[in-house]
Amino acid sequence: MLNMGGPSTVPETHDFLKNLFMDGDLIPLPFQRVLAPIIARRRTPQIEKQYADIGGGSPILRYTEFQGEKMCELLDELHPETAPHKNYTAFRYANPLTTETARRMKEDGVRRAVAFTQYPQYSCSTTGSSLNEIFRRGRAGEIGDIEWSVIDRWGTHPGFVEAVAQNIEATLSQYEPSKRKDVVLLFSAHSLPMSVVNRGDPYVPEVSASVSAVMDRLGHSNPYRLVWQSQVGPSAWMGMQTGEAVKGLARLGRKNVVLVPIAFTSDHIETLYEIDLEYIHEGKELGMDIRRAESLNESPVFIRALADIVTKHLKDYSAGKGPTSVQLDLRCPGCTNVTCAQQKSWFARGGR
Repeated sequence: MLNMGGPSTVPETHDFLKNLFMDGDLIPLPFQRVLAPIIARRRTPQIEKQYADIGGGSPILRYTEFQGEKMCELLDELHPETAPHKNYTAFRYANPLTTETARRMKEDGVRRAVAFTQYPQYSCSTTGSSLNEIFRRGRAGEIGDIEWSVIDRWGTHPGFVEAVAQNIEATLSQYEPSKRKDVVLLFSAHSLPMSVVNRGDPYVPEVSASVSAVMDRLGHSNPYRLVWQSQVGPSAWMGMQTGEAVKGLARLGRKNVVLVPIAFTSDHIETLYEIDLEYIHEGKELGMDIRRAESLNESPVFIRALADIVTKHLKDYSAGKGPTSVQLDLRCPGCTNVTCAQQKSWFARGGR
């Protein structure tokens, strides 16, 4: 289960930031090995305070492990041909790092594995970076002799859409019935630098497709907009930014808003701090009633969706029905460290 991860404790924040800024797939920087540690040191005190404010660390590891364990319990029933199933978490920037997970898999004698992105929508900066790291660990002989396949996107899967829609409906039910249909839904996703968007990264249209699928499921019951959060640095990023959208709605007199995390599968700093402690607080100061739809966290509907996604993948793979990854069929312009063609060849050979 591949994800960015987050520091489970405040003291882990610096290493997390250093790993993040060192990743050229996520944040391309000139003189990266020199600048990344400097930027990480400068940002550490501010980000440490944010993690302290949300309870002393990110809960993403706890939720990922919970989701993985429950998913595997369902997989044992849904696809007994490959049982027993075991979940591993491989974070890109926080413990357990991909290197550590690779070592554990090798020690456990794993021979068959699915690299399952926990980003619903594909980006070269996120899923692409995680696949690059698995590729590097495999080439270095750190994982062992494993037959690989890849699930690299699932942003319109009916189970995922249903889980998000149910959380929105639960939040809308908190408003008075007379106000409910006028509540604005702001779907918020992590933004990308325009330099990444302009080179053809599929993330923006895939997030848009997720939003469209959720609104179809809701019967287009409410006005809505897709907005973007977590911009870093002075360069141009995909907008409009979530905070600016909140201010714009206030100017228009739209007081009731539900913020919906659409590209996150569990709570972490972007939901618990940026949305809950910044955007909702700013909205209250503007006289607005802003609430957030719950993240997917321990949602049984979502966990069943994960199991269904993997079950279909295993059946299709066994039947030889498809490539190990849609994205790996193409030479992706966004992967900076290795080419997708190299990745495709390596995964197709079973990681050998």
